[in-house]
Amino acid sequence: MLALIAANLRRRRARTLLTAAGIGVGVAAVVALLALSAGLNRTAGQLVHLGRADLGLFQKDAGDPTSSVLPLSLLGRIRAQPEIVEATPIQLVVDAVHRAPAAIVLGLDPRGFVWSRLVLTSGGPAGRGQAMVGDLLAHQLHLGPGAPLRIGDRTLTVSGVYHAGIAYEDLGVITQLRDAQALAGRTAGETTTIAVRLAPQLTIPQARRALAKTFPGLSAISDPSEAIRAGANSLLISKAVVLIVVLALIIGALAVANTMLAAVLERRRELALLTTIGWSARQLGGLVLGEAIAVSLLGTALGLVLGLAASKLLPAALGLGAFISPVLTAWGLGRAALIGIAIGALGALYPIWRVTRMRSAVALALT
Repeated sequence: MLALIAANLRRRRARTLLTAAGIGVGVAAVVALLALSAGLNRTAGQLVHLGRADLGLFQKDAGDPTSSVLPLSLLGRIRAQPEIVEATPIQLVVDAVHRAPAAIVLGLDPRGFVWSRLVLTSGGPAGRGQAMVGDLLAHQLHLGPGAPLRIGDRTLTVSGVYHAGIAYEDLGVITQLRDAQALAGRTAGETTTIAVRLAPQLTIPQARRALAKTFPGLSAISDPSEAIRAGANSLLISKAVVLIVVLALIIGALAVANTMLAAVLERRRELALLTTIGWSARQLGGLVLGEAIAVSLLGTALGLVLGLAASKLLPAALGLGAFISPVLTAWGLGRAALIGIAIGALGALYPIWRVTRMRSAVALALT
């Protein structure tokens, strides 16, 4: 049967390749969005736990956590809460570092716990008009103490290279809070987020309930999935994944069904002859299913290759390239492959129903 399947597909190469290409486009879209979603999860986790904070406080109605705006006047009240041991403001600046648009600039208070946990590997701490560079970014851009670093419309001097142990920070730049506020166009009384450390005896759910009651305008985020749900871009991507999967299944299955139905109608005499020599309805259905799966496997292979390329371009196309890098996982590629195979199986259902009910005498009479 395998030889017959291969021969039938080769006989109609153009139709087979066009159908496979349609499936491949759908699978590629799924791969790219799953990679973007995984990258978003990783970025969100690093964003929430900057400086190994227990919680990140963000503006509740912000379209995206990176666009959050909090007044620094809240800082005193937050620090006064019994459930909080330490709190420090962080100003985020995205898409500002020349030669490294994905690097994030973090504006920190030198007296805060996030700053104090940095380990300088060379040089010294950043003063006003200076910047510290993460060791991963320093290696990437070949930077060291004393080197100029262009950020936005300003040129800062690299004071030192640090290691934080969090890739998100080690691929970034740290300045003093006021310098980052100026780079972001914020006033001295505003910041993006406030990182907090909780009292040891307090659980995160307890702290979140207490903070929500005291500060209803704030969103206390401790889990990456919450940061994802908090962002408009993130919500859009999550919904897009589901939508693309459904569309890929529907459109791909219709394309396969059309191809296989046409093949069945064109090969009525051949199928009838197979029936007369003893092929059962199950065998005929298996032949059609095998051809549909073969086409879907070809399209899936093409889609996985296209998806690898598309996943690298999608963040920039959506305006998220500054702070999200796609993450391709075996599970993500596996899910995309399963979707491609499912397209073939679904598309074969109606042609199988037709061929198993085709009587040899009727088929011969129609030819």
